[in-house]
Amino acid sequence: MPTPTDSDKRLILRPMSNPLQQEILPIDSLLLRGDPAAPALLLKDGALSYAELDRRVGRLAAILTGHGVQPGDRVATWLGKSWLACIMPLAAVRAGLVHVPINPVLKHAQAAHILADSGAKLLITNMGRAASLEPGDLPSFCAILDDAPLGEKVIASGEMLRPAQADANDLAAILYTSGSTGKPKGVVLSHANLWLGARSVATYLGLAPDDRVLGVLPLSFDYGQNQLLSAWYAGASVAPLDYLTAKDVVRGVERWQITTLAGVPPLWVQLIESDWPAETAVRLRRLTNSGGALTKAMVRQLRDIFPQAQIFAMYGLTEAFRSTYLDPALIDSRPDSMGKEIPFAEVLVVRPDGTSTMDDEPGELVHCGPLVAQGYWKDPTRTAQRFKPAPTHARYQGMAVWSGDTVRRDADGYLYFVGRDDSMIKSAGNRISPTEVEEAAEATGLVADAVAVGVPDQRLGQAIFLVARSKGTDLGDVEDQLRAALRASLPNFMQPSYVLLRNAMPVNANGKIDRPAITKLALNEAADQQKVAAT
Repeated sequence: MPTPTDSDKRLILRPMSNPLQQEILPIDSLLLRGDPAAPALLLKDGALSYAELDRRVGRLAAILTGHGVQPGDRVATWLGKSWLACIMPLAAVRAGLVHVPINPVLKHAQAAHILADSGAKLLITNMGRAASLEPGDLPSFCAILDDAPLGEKVIASGEMLRPAQADANDLAAILYTSGSTGKPKGVVLSHANLWLGARSVATYLGLAPDDRVLGVLPLSFDYGQNQLLSAWYAGASVAPLDYLTAKDVVRGVERWQITTLAGVPPLWVQLIESDWPAETAVRLRRLTNSGGALTKAMVRQLRDIFPQAQIFAMYGLTEAFRSTYLDPALIDSRPDSMGKEIPFAEVLVVRPDGTSTMDDEPGELVHCGPLVAQGYWKDPTRTAQRFKPAPTHARYQGMAVWSGDTVRRDADGYLYFVGRDDSMIKSAGNRISPTEVEEAAEATGLVADAVAVGVPDQRLGQAIFLVARSKGTDLGDVEDQLRAALRASLPNFMQPSYVLLRNAMPVNANGKIDRPAITKLALNEAADQQKVAAT
Protein backbone atom coordinates (compact mmCIF):
# COMPACT_ATOMS: atom_id res chain seq x y z
CA MET A 1 0.00 0.00 0.00
CA PRO A 2 1.29 3.49 -0.73
CA THR A 3 2.40 5.47 2.29
CA PRO A 4 1.90 9.19 2.89
CA THR A 5 4.34 11.47 1.07
CA ASP A 6 7.27 13.11 2.81
CA SER A 7 5.42 16.42 2.71
CA ASP A 8 2.80 15.07 5.12
CA LYS A 9 3.59 16.02 8.70
CA ARG A 10 4.71 13.12 10.90
CA LEU A 11 3.64 13.06 14.50
CA ILE A 12 5.62 11.09 17.06
CA LEU A 13 4.02 9.89 20.26
CA ARG A 14 6.40 9.52 23.20
CA PRO A 15 4.60 8.06 26.22
CA MET A 16 6.15 9.11 29.49
CA SER A 17 8.55 6.57 30.96
CA ASN A 18 8.11 4.25 27.99
CA PRO A 19 10.50 3.68 25.08
CA LEU A 20 7.66 2.99 22.62
CA GLN A 21 7.62 5.48 19.76
CA GLN A 22 4.98 5.21 17.06
CA GLU A 23 4.51 7.35 13.98
CA ILE A 24 1.16 9.07 14.06
CA LEU A 25 -0.35 11.07 11.22
CA PRO A 26 -3.33 13.39 11.40
CA ILE A 27 -6.39 11.15 11.27
CA ASP A 28 -7.55 12.55 7.92
CA SER A 29 -4.41 11.07 6.33
CA LEU A 30 -5.83 7.54 6.71
CA LEU A 31 -7.11 7.54 3.13
CA LEU A 32 -3.59 8.07 1.83
CA ARG A 33 -2.70 4.55 3.01
CA GLY A 34 -4.98 2.76 0.56
CA ASP A 35 -4.48 2.02 -3.11
CA PRO A 36 -5.94 5.15 -4.78
CA ALA A 37 -7.90 3.02 -7.25
CA ALA A 38 -9.18 0.50 -4.67
CA PRO A 39 -12.69 0.77 -3.20
CA ALA A 40 -12.83 2.53 0.18
CA LEU A 41 -16.60 2.92 0.62
CA LEU A 42 -19.21 0.51 -0.78
CA LEU A 43 -22.60 2.14 -1.43
CA LYS A 44 -25.90 1.03 -2.91
CA ASP A 45 -25.18 2.89 -6.13
CA GLY A 46 -21.52 1.91 -6.47
CA ALA A 47 -18.13 2.17 -4.81
CA LEU A 48 -16.01 5.21 -3.98
CA SER A 49 -12.28 4.74 -4.41
CA TYR A 50 -9.66 5.89 -1.94
CA ALA A 51 -8.70 8.69 -4.33
CA GLU A 52 -12.30 9.87 -4.76
CA LEU A 53 -13.04 9.65 -1.07
CA ASP A 54 -9.95 11.71 -0.25
CA ARG A 55 -11.02 14.26 -2.87
CA ARG A 56 -14.43 14.54 -1.23
CA VAL A 57 -12.84 14.92 2.21
CA GLY A 58 -10.75 17.81 0.91
CA ARG A 59 -13.70 19.37 -0.85
CA LEU A 60 -16.00 19.10 2.19
CA ALA A 61 -13.29 20.54 4.44
CA ALA A 62 -12.97 23.58 2.15
CA ILE A 63 -16.74 24.09 2.16
CA LEU A 64 -16.91 23.92 5.96
CA THR A 65 -14.27 26.63 6.35
CA GLY A 66 -16.50 28.98 4.35
CA HIS A 67 -19.13 29.09 7.07
CA GLY A 68 -17.38 31.39 9.52
CA VAL A 69 -15.89 28.71 11.73
CA GLN A 70 -12.55 29.01 13.47
CA PRO A 71 -9.95 26.32 14.24
CA GLY A 72 -11.12 24.26 17.20
CA ASP A 73 -14.82 24.97 16.66
CA ARG A 74 -17.14 21.98 16.87
CA VAL A 75 -19.17 20.69 13.91
CA ALA A 76 -21.95 18.24 14.74
CA THR A 77 -23.55 15.68 12.44
CA TRP A 78 -26.99 14.13 12.99
CA LEU A 79 -27.18 11.77 10.05
CA GLY A 80 -27.80 8.23 8.97
CA LYS A 81 -24.93 6.24 7.47
CA SER A 82 -24.53 8.20 4.25
CA TRP A 83 -21.17 8.67 2.55
CA LEU A 84 -21.25 12.23 3.90
CA ALA A 85 -21.53 10.96 7.48
CA CYS A 86 -18.68 8.51 6.88
CA ILE A 87 -16.19 11.15 5.75
CA MET A 88 -17.08 13.77 8.37
CA PRO A 89 -14.59 12.43 10.96
CA LEU A 90 -11.84 13.17 8.44
CA ALA A 91 -13.20 16.31 6.77
CA ALA A 92 -13.85 18.09 10.07
CA VAL A 93 -10.26 17.79 11.26
CA ARG A 94 -8.93 18.69 7.82
CA ALA A 95 -10.85 21.94 8.23
CA GLY A 96 -9.32 22.41 11.71
CA LEU A 97 -12.59 21.55 13.44
CA VAL A 98 -13.67 18.99 16.04
CA HIS A 99 -16.27 16.44 14.97
CA VAL A 100 -19.30 15.73 17.21
CA PRO A 101 -21.41 12.84 15.82
CA ILE A 102 -24.97 12.49 17.15
CA ASN A 103 -26.64 9.09 17.08
CA PRO A 104 -29.44 9.34 14.47
CA VAL A 105 -31.88 7.40 16.72
CA LEU A 106 -31.76 10.07 19.45
CA LYS A 107 -34.78 12.30 19.92
CA HIS A 108 -34.63 16.08 19.83
CA ALA A 109 -34.06 16.48 23.58
CA GLN A 110 -30.88 14.37 23.56
CA ALA A 111 -29.61 16.01 20.37
CA ALA A 112 -30.29 19.45 21.83
CA HIS A 113 -28.25 18.59 24.93
CA ILE A 114 -25.27 17.48 22.83
CA LEU A 115 -25.45 20.60 20.64
CA ALA A 116 -25.59 22.91 23.65
CA ASP A 117 -22.96 21.08 25.69
CA SER A 118 -20.47 20.85 22.83
CA GLY A 119 -21.06 24.44 21.73
CA ALA A 120 -21.35 23.31 18.11
CA LYS A 121 -21.07 26.10 15.53
CA LEU A 122 -22.42 23.96 12.68
CA LEU A 123 -24.96 21.13 12.54
CA ILE A 124 -25.15 18.97 9.44
CA THR A 125 -28.44 17.09 9.26
CA ASN A 126 -31.50 16.62 7.09
CA MET A 127 -34.44 18.97 7.23
CA GLY A 128 -36.67 16.37 8.91
CA ARG A 129 -34.39 16.12 11.93
CA ALA A 130 -33.78 19.86 11.93
CA ALA A 131 -37.54 20.47 12.07
CA SER A 132 -37.81 18.31 15.20
CA LEU A 133 -35.66 20.78 17.12
CA GLU A 134 -37.44 23.48 19.09
CA PRO A 135 -36.40 27.12 18.44
CA GLY A 136 -34.55 27.17 21.75
CA ASP A 137 -32.76 23.85 21.16
CA LEU A 138 -30.04 25.40 19.03
CA PRO A 139 -27.40 27.70 20.47
CA SER A 140 -27.78 31.10 18.83
CA PHE A 141 -24.45 30.73 17.04
CA CYS A 142 -25.20 27.27 15.58
CA ALA A 143 -26.07 27.13 11.86
CA ILE A 144 -27.84 24.18 10.22
CA LEU A 145 -26.57 22.78 6.93
CA ASP A 146 -28.93 20.50 4.99
CA ASP A 147 -27.01 17.34 4.09
CA ALA A 148 -28.62 16.92 0.64
CA PRO A 149 -27.47 20.19 -1.03
CA LEU A 150 -24.23 20.04 0.96
CA GLY A 151 -23.53 16.61 -0.53
CA GLU A 152 -24.14 17.90 -4.04
CA LYS A 153 -21.65 20.73 -3.43
CA VAL A 154 -19.05 18.23 -2.25
CA ILE A 155 -19.46 16.06 -5.36
CA ALA A 156 -18.94 19.10 -7.60
CA SER A 157 -15.44 20.30 -8.39
CA GLY A 158 -13.93 23.15 -6.43
CA GLU A 159 -11.36 24.09 -3.83
CA MET A 160 -9.86 21.23 -1.83
CA LEU A 161 -7.90 21.26 1.40
CA ARG A 162 -4.92 18.95 1.79
CA PRO A 163 -4.24 16.78 4.88
CA ALA A 164 -4.18 18.59 8.19
CA GLN A 165 -1.07 19.91 9.86
CA ALA A 166 -1.94 18.91 13.40
CA ASP A 167 -0.29 17.84 16.62
CA ALA A 168 -0.85 14.31 17.94
CA ASN A 169 -2.68 15.67 20.98
CA ASP A 170 -4.91 18.11 19.08
CA LEU A 171 -8.62 17.47 19.50
CA ALA A 172 -10.24 15.47 16.70
CA ALA A 173 -13.63 14.36 18.03
CA ILE A 174 -16.03 14.45 20.96
CA LEU A 175 -18.10 11.28 21.41
CA TYR A 176 -21.03 11.49 23.81
CA THR A 177 -21.59 8.58 26.15
CA SER A 178 -23.94 8.03 29.09
CA GLY A 179 -22.71 7.89 32.65
CA SER A 180 -24.44 6.34 35.62
CA THR A 181 -25.79 9.74 36.62
CA GLY A 182 -26.88 12.81 34.69
CA LYS A 183 -26.94 13.57 30.98
CA PRO A 184 -24.46 12.15 28.43
CA LYS A 185 -20.96 13.54 28.67
CA GLY A 186 -18.54 14.22 25.84
CA VAL A 187 -15.39 12.12 25.69
CA VAL A 188 -12.58 14.15 24.09
CA LEU A 189 -10.43 12.25 21.58
CA SER A 190 -7.19 13.35 19.95
CA HIS A 191 -5.56 12.44 16.64
CA ALA A 192 -3.31 10.05 18.56
CA ASN A 193 -6.31 8.32 20.17
CA LEU A 194 -8.02 7.74 16.83
CA TRP A 195 -4.90 6.87 14.80
CA LEU A 196 -3.54 4.35 17.28
CA GLY A 197 -7.02 2.94 17.86
CA ALA A 198 -7.34 2.30 14.12
CA ARG A 199 -3.90 0.75 13.95
CA SER A 200 -4.46 -1.41 17.03
CA VAL A 201 -7.71 -2.95 15.81
CA ALA A 202 -6.51 -3.41 12.24
CA THR A 203 -3.46 -5.21 13.64
CA TYR A 204 -5.06 -7.69 16.02
CA LEU A 205 -7.95 -8.43 13.65
CA GLY A 206 -5.52 -8.99 10.81
CA LEU A 207 -7.44 -6.76 8.40
CA ALA A 208 -6.09 -6.72 4.83
CA PRO A 209 -6.81 -4.71 1.66
CA ASP A 210 -9.13 -7.43 0.31
CA ASP A 211 -11.35 -7.30 3.41
CA ARG A 212 -14.85 -5.86 3.26
CA VAL A 213 -16.40 -4.60 6.50
CA LEU A 214 -20.16 -4.22 6.98
CA GLY A 215 -20.69 -1.12 9.13
CA VAL A 216 -23.92 -1.82 11.04
CA LEU A 217 -23.08 -0.02 14.30
CA PRO A 218 -23.83 3.71 14.81
CA LEU A 219 -20.99 5.99 13.76
CA SER A 220 -21.51 7.97 16.98
CA PHE A 221 -20.14 4.98 18.95
CA ASP A 222 -16.37 4.55 19.25
CA TYR A 223 -16.83 0.92 18.18
CA GLY A 224 -18.93 1.98 15.18
CA GLN A 225 -16.60 4.78 14.08
CA ASN A 226 -13.61 2.48 14.37
CA GLN A 227 -15.18 0.16 11.79
CA LEU A 228 -14.36 2.90 9.29
CA LEU A 229 -10.99 3.98 10.62
CA SER A 230 -9.45 0.53 11.17
CA ALA A 231 -10.62 -0.67 7.75
CA TRP A 232 -9.10 2.36 6.06
CA TYR A 233 -5.88 1.95 8.03
CA ALA A 234 -5.62 -1.52 6.46
CA GLY A 235 -6.57 -0.33 2.97
CA ALA A 236 -9.83 -2.33 3.16
CA SER A 237 -13.35 -1.21 2.23
CA VAL A 238 -16.48 -0.50 4.30
CA ALA A 239 -20.17 -0.86 3.42
CA PRO A 240 -22.18 1.41 5.78
CA LEU A 241 -25.62 -0.04 6.50
CA ASP A 242 -28.66 1.40 8.25
CA TYR A 243 -30.65 -1.76 8.85
CA LEU A 244 -34.17 -2.33 10.10
CA THR A 245 -34.17 -6.11 10.43
CA ALA A 246 -31.64 -8.94 10.61
CA LYS A 247 -32.61 -9.83 7.02
CA ASP A 248 -31.12 -6.52 5.90
CA VAL A 249 -27.78 -7.58 7.42
CA VAL A 250 -27.92 -10.97 5.68
CA ARG A 251 -28.62 -9.25 2.36
CA GLY A 252 -25.80 -6.76 3.01
CA VAL A 253 -23.28 -9.54 3.61
CA GLU A 254 -24.28 -11.12 0.31
CA ARG A 255 -24.53 -7.92 -1.71
CA TRP A 256 -21.09 -6.59 -0.81
CA GLN A 257 -19.38 -9.97 -0.24
CA ILE A 258 -18.58 -8.99 3.34
CA THR A 259 -15.69 -10.63 5.20
CA THR A 260 -15.93 -8.82 8.57
CA LEU A 261 -18.94 -8.09 10.75
CA ALA A 262 -18.96 -6.25 14.08
CA GLY A 263 -21.90 -6.52 16.43
CA VAL A 264 -23.30 -6.62 19.94
CA PRO A 265 -25.00 -9.63 21.60
CA PRO A 266 -28.61 -8.66 20.74
CA LEU A 267 -27.67 -8.48 17.05
CA TRP A 268 -26.01 -11.89 17.17
CA VAL A 269 -29.21 -13.34 18.69
CA GLN A 270 -31.20 -11.97 15.74
CA LEU A 271 -28.64 -13.17 13.19
CA ILE A 272 -28.54 -16.66 14.72
CA GLU A 273 -32.30 -16.85 14.23
CA SER A 274 -32.07 -15.66 10.60
CA ASP A 275 -32.01 -17.76 7.45
CA TRP A 276 -28.42 -17.76 6.17
CA PRO A 277 -27.70 -19.21 2.72
CA ALA A 278 -24.59 -21.38 3.10
CA GLU A 279 -22.74 -19.57 0.33
CA THR A 280 -23.35 -16.24 2.12
CA ALA A 281 -22.40 -17.37 5.62
CA VAL A 282 -19.14 -18.89 4.45
CA ARG A 283 -17.93 -15.50 3.18
CA LEU A 284 -17.41 -14.16 6.68
CA ARG A 285 -13.82 -14.42 7.96
CA ARG A 286 -14.26 -12.71 11.32
CA LEU A 287 -16.99 -11.70 13.74
CA THR A 288 -16.14 -9.11 16.39
CA ASN A 289 -18.21 -8.65 19.54
CA SER A 290 -18.33 -5.93 22.16
CA GLY A 291 -20.97 -4.26 24.32
CA GLY A 292 -21.64 -7.41 26.36
CA ALA A 293 -20.44 -10.98 26.73
CA LEU A 294 -21.22 -13.83 24.35
CA THR A 295 -22.68 -16.92 25.96
CA LYS A 296 -21.25 -20.39 25.32
CA ALA A 297 -24.43 -21.33 23.46
CA MET A 298 -24.14 -18.27 21.21
CA VAL A 299 -20.53 -19.09 20.38
CA ARG A 300 -21.49 -22.64 19.39
CA GLN A 301 -24.36 -21.39 17.24
CA LEU A 302 -22.18 -18.76 15.53
CA ARG A 303 -19.57 -21.41 14.79
CA ASP A 304 -22.22 -23.66 13.22
CA ILE A 305 -23.57 -20.89 10.99
CA PHE A 306 -20.24 -19.23 10.08
CA PRO A 307 -17.72 -22.10 9.87
CA GLN A 308 -14.96 -19.96 8.31
CA ALA A 309 -15.22 -17.05 10.75
CA GLN A 310 -12.93 -16.28 13.66
CA ILE A 311 -14.84 -14.91 16.66
CA PHE A 312 -13.20 -12.00 18.49
CA ALA A 313 -14.58 -11.23 21.95
CA MET A 314 -13.66 -7.69 23.00
CA TYR A 315 -14.09 -5.35 25.94
CA GLY A 316 -13.88 -1.59 25.80
CA LEU A 317 -15.08 1.74 27.10
CA THR A 318 -15.34 5.01 25.22
CA GLU A 319 -12.92 6.72 27.61
CA ALA A 320 -10.12 4.36 26.54
CA PHE A 321 -11.49 3.18 23.17
CA ARG A 322 -10.83 -0.54 23.57
CA SER A 323 -8.98 -2.41 26.30
CA THR A 324 -8.87 -6.16 25.67
CA TYR A 325 -9.59 -8.89 23.16
CA LEU A 326 -9.57 -12.67 23.32
CA ASP A 327 -7.57 -14.65 20.77
CA PRO A 328 -10.22 -16.47 18.69
CA ALA A 329 -8.28 -19.71 19.15
CA LEU A 330 -9.14 -19.56 22.86
CA ILE A 331 -12.83 -18.79 22.71
CA ASP A 332 -13.75 -22.45 23.34
CA SER A 333 -11.28 -23.04 26.14
CA ARG A 334 -11.80 -19.62 27.80
CA PRO A 335 -15.32 -18.58 26.70
CA ASP A 336 -15.85 -16.32 29.73
CA SER A 337 -12.58 -14.42 29.40
CA MET A 338 -12.13 -10.82 28.26
CA GLY A 339 -8.70 -11.84 26.98
CA LYS A 340 -5.62 -9.65 27.25
CA GLU A 341 -4.77 -6.05 26.50
CA ILE A 342 -4.80 -4.85 22.88
CA PRO A 343 -1.79 -3.20 21.19
CA PHE A 344 -0.96 0.25 22.65
CA ALA A 345 -2.89 -0.50 25.85
CA GLU A 346 -1.75 -1.42 29.32
CA VAL A 347 -4.46 -2.94 31.50
CA LEU A 348 -3.90 -3.25 35.25
CA VAL A 349 -6.05 -4.79 37.98
CA VAL A 350 -5.63 -2.85 41.20
CA ARG A 351 -6.88 -2.58 44.76
CA PRO A 352 -8.38 0.69 46.08
CA ASP A 353 -4.89 1.81 47.14
CA GLY A 354 -3.56 1.33 43.58
CA THR A 355 -1.43 -1.75 44.28
CA SER A 356 -1.65 -4.79 42.02
CA THR A 357 -4.01 -7.60 42.91
CA MET A 358 -2.91 -11.21 43.22
CA ASP A 359 -4.00 -13.93 40.78
CA ASP A 360 -7.81 -14.25 40.73
CA GLU A 361 -8.22 -11.43 43.27
CA PRO A 362 -10.94 -8.99 42.10
CA GLY A 363 -9.88 -5.41 41.54
CA GLU A 364 -10.63 -2.35 39.43
CA LEU A 365 -9.61 -2.39 35.77
CA VAL A 366 -7.31 0.55 35.05
CA HIS A 367 -6.47 1.36 31.44
CA CYS A 368 -3.16 3.15 30.81
CA GLY A 369 -1.41 4.27 27.64
CA PRO A 370 -1.91 6.38 24.50
CA LEU A 371 -5.45 5.17 23.82
CA VAL A 372 -6.70 6.97 26.95
CA ALA A 373 -8.94 9.91 26.01
CA GLN A 374 -8.25 13.50 27.01
CA GLY A 375 -11.10 13.64 29.54
CA TYR A 376 -14.70 14.84 29.49
CA TRP A 377 -15.57 17.97 27.55
CA LYS A 378 -15.70 20.98 29.89
CA ASP A 379 -16.44 18.77 32.88
CA PRO A 380 -13.47 18.84 35.24
CA THR A 381 -15.43 17.29 38.11
CA ARG A 382 -16.39 14.10 36.31
CA THR A 383 -13.02 14.04 34.54
CA ALA A 384 -11.28 13.97 37.92
CA GLN A 385 -13.49 11.08 39.03
CA ARG A 386 -12.60 8.81 36.11
CA PHE A 387 -9.24 10.09 34.77
CA LYS A 388 -6.53 9.81 37.41
CA PRO A 389 -2.75 9.33 37.43
CA ALA A 390 -1.66 5.84 36.48
CA PRO A 391 -0.56 3.53 39.31
CA THR A 392 3.11 3.98 40.12
CA HIS A 393 4.01 0.53 38.78
CA ALA A 394 2.46 1.15 35.33
CA ARG A 395 4.68 1.08 32.24
CA TYR A 396 2.76 4.07 30.88
CA GLN A 397 2.77 6.96 33.31
CA GLY A 398 0.51 9.96 32.91
CA MET A 399 -3.28 9.91 32.97
CA ALA A 400 -5.17 6.60 33.12
CA VAL A 401 -8.84 5.61 33.02
CA TRP A 402 -10.08 4.05 36.24
CA SER A 403 -12.96 2.17 34.68
CA GLY A 404 -15.19 1.41 37.65
CA ASP A 405 -15.38 -2.18 36.38
CA THR A 406 -14.32 -4.99 38.68
CA VAL A 407 -12.29 -7.74 36.98
CA ARG A 408 -9.86 -10.48 37.95
CA ARG A 409 -6.72 -11.76 36.22
CA ASP A 410 -5.84 -15.46 36.34
CA ALA A 411 -2.36 -16.98 36.65
CA ASP A 412 -1.99 -17.02 32.85
CA GLY A 413 -2.76 -13.32 32.54
CA TYR A 414 -6.31 -13.63 31.18
CA LEU A 415 -8.93 -11.19 32.44
CA TYR A 416 -12.49 -11.96 33.55
CA PHE A 417 -15.32 -9.50 34.14
CA VAL A 418 -16.82 -9.50 37.65
CA GLY A 419 -19.16 -6.48 37.77
CA ARG A 420 -19.57 -2.70 37.90
CA ASP A 421 -19.42 -0.40 40.89
CA ASP A 422 -22.22 1.85 39.66
CA SER A 423 -25.79 1.54 38.43
CA MET A 424 -25.10 1.96 34.71
CA ILE A 425 -27.51 -0.02 32.52
CA LYS A 426 -25.95 -1.82 29.53
CA SER A 427 -28.70 -2.70 27.04
CA ALA A 428 -28.21 -3.85 23.43
CA GLY A 429 -24.66 -2.51 23.55
CA ASN A 430 -25.79 0.94 24.72
CA ARG A 431 -24.65 2.53 27.95
CA ILE A 432 -27.76 4.05 29.53
CA SER A 433 -27.90 6.40 32.48
CA PRO A 434 -30.70 5.39 34.87
CA THR A 435 -30.92 9.03 35.93
CA GLU A 436 -31.72 10.11 32.37
CA VAL A 437 -34.61 7.63 32.16
CA GLU A 438 -35.87 8.65 35.60
CA GLU A 439 -35.76 12.36 34.74
CA ALA A 440 -37.67 11.72 31.51
CA ALA A 441 -40.36 9.83 33.42
CA GLU A 442 -40.73 12.54 36.06
CA ALA A 443 -40.79 15.25 33.37
CA THR A 444 -44.04 13.78 32.00
CA GLY A 445 -45.86 14.99 35.12
CA LEU A 446 -47.52 11.59 35.44
CA VAL A 447 -45.28 10.24 38.21
CA ALA A 448 -43.79 11.83 41.31
CA ASP A 449 -40.75 9.58 41.75
CA ALA A 450 -39.05 7.11 39.42
CA VAL A 451 -36.22 4.59 39.67
CA ALA A 452 -34.74 2.82 36.62
CA VAL A 453 -32.97 -0.51 37.10
CA GLY A 454 -31.19 -2.87 34.71
CA VAL A 455 -32.51 -6.45 34.86
CA PRO A 456 -31.10 -9.52 33.04
CA ASP A 457 -32.49 -10.09 29.56
CA GLN A 458 -31.50 -12.84 27.13
CA ARG A 459 -31.67 -10.64 24.04
CA LEU A 460 -30.64 -7.23 25.36
CA GLY A 461 -28.13 -8.20 28.02
CA GLN A 462 -30.03 -5.90 30.36
CA ALA A 463 -33.55 -4.54 30.02
CA ILE A 464 -34.79 -1.34 31.66
CA PHE A 465 -37.22 -1.82 34.54
CA LEU A 466 -38.92 1.43 35.59
CA VAL A 467 -40.55 1.62 39.04
CA ALA A 468 -42.50 4.83 39.68
CA ARG A 469 -44.96 6.44 42.08
CA SER A 470 -48.05 7.41 40.15
CA LYS A 471 -49.82 10.73 40.56
CA GLY A 472 -53.06 9.14 39.36
CA THR A 473 -55.22 6.44 40.89
CA ASP A 474 -55.91 4.44 37.71
CA LEU A 475 -52.49 2.82 37.38
CA GLY A 476 -53.30 1.09 34.10
CA ASP A 477 -54.32 4.35 32.43
CA VAL A 478 -51.27 6.18 33.83
CA GLU A 479 -48.97 3.42 32.51
CA ASP A 480 -50.37 3.79 28.99
CA GLN A 481 -49.91 7.56 29.10
CA LEU A 482 -46.42 7.22 30.58
CA ARG A 483 -45.25 4.77 27.91
CA ALA A 484 -46.62 7.04 25.17
CA ALA A 485 -44.85 10.08 26.64
CA LEU A 486 -41.54 8.20 26.93
CA ARG A 487 -41.80 7.04 23.31
CA ALA A 488 -41.98 10.68 22.33
CA SER A 489 -39.06 11.82 24.49
CA LEU A 490 -36.57 8.93 24.54
CA PRO A 491 -34.98 6.87 21.74
CA ASN A 492 -36.02 3.25 21.30
CA PHE A 493 -33.00 1.79 23.10
CA MET A 494 -33.89 3.78 26.24
CA GLN A 495 -37.51 2.61 26.43
CA PRO A 496 -38.39 0.59 29.56
CA SER A 497 -39.23 -3.04 28.89
CA TYR A 498 -41.06 -3.16 32.23
CA VAL A 499 -43.06 -0.49 34.03
CA LEU A 500 -44.30 -1.00 37.58
CA LEU A 501 -46.45 1.79 39.00
CA ARG A 502 -47.09 2.06 42.72
CA ASN A 503 -49.01 4.33 45.01
CA ALA A 504 -45.97 4.53 47.32
CA MET A 505 -42.26 3.84 46.97
CA PRO A 506 -40.15 1.86 49.47
CA VAL A 507 -38.11 4.19 51.70
CA ASN A 508 -35.19 3.58 54.04
CA ALA A 509 -34.73 4.63 57.66
CA ASN A 510 -33.78 8.15 56.55
CA GLY A 511 -36.97 8.54 54.57
CA LYS A 512 -35.15 8.38 51.25
CA ILE A 513 -36.15 6.14 48.34
CA ASP A 514 -34.73 2.68 49.06
CA ARG A 515 -32.95 1.88 45.79
CA PRO A 516 -31.62 -1.52 46.91
CA ALA A 517 -35.15 -2.59 47.84
CA ILE A 518 -36.48 -1.35 44.50
CA THR A 519 -33.69 -3.16 42.64
CA LYS A 520 -34.61 -6.41 44.40
CA LEU A 521 -38.28 -5.81 43.62
CA ALA A 522 -37.50 -5.19 39.92
CA LEU A 523 -35.31 -8.29 39.61
CA ASN A 524 -37.97 -10.51 41.18
CA GLU A 525 -40.81 -9.03 39.16
CA ALA A 526 -38.87 -9.33 35.87
CA ALA A 527 -37.95 -12.95 36.62
CA ASP A 528 -41.62 -13.77 37.33
CA GLN A 529 -42.79 -12.12 34.11
CA GLN A 530 -40.10 -13.91 32.09
CA LYS A 531 -41.23 -17.27 33.54
CA VAL A 532 -44.83 -16.55 32.58
CA ALA A 533 -43.79 -15.54 29.06
CA ALA A 534 -41.78 -18.74 28.64
CA THR A 535 -44.77 -20.99 29.47
